Amino acid sequence: MSALVVITTVGTEEQANEIARELVCRRHAACVNIVPGLKSVYRWQGKVCRDGEYLLIIKTGEDEYPQVEAKIRELHSYELPEILAFRAERGEPGFLAWLAGALDKSQGTCADAEDELEEPLVPLDETNY
Repeated sequence: MSALVVITTVGTEEQANEIARELVCRRHAACVNIVPGLKSVYRWQGKVCRDGEYLLIIKTGEDEYPQVEAKIRELHSYELPEILAFRAERGEPGFLAWLAGALDKSQGTCADAEDELEEPLVPLDETNY
């Protein structure tokens, strides 16, 4: 399997969570990291803009890229969303096997099982680092 890392940015936590959940539930992505607190400076329609954003780091397979891109476009509020994909040239074999298994649609999707988001076993905060 050829692994990809796809990135996109969104303007709200709600949108970040919605895109992440849809991609993982539909098995288009094995995992989506949501990174808050991003500050973006960019040029748009002739103006320099500065906005707070959330970065989504999406782990998927090359075969899933078209569905990942389509789902981001469907759910994204930006006129022109950033969608960039990078091939993972190497990876820890166990992680890559897990990634492939997480994309296996024969195992069902959230729509099949009405999966709920599980809380982490140990809540993450500054003391866990």
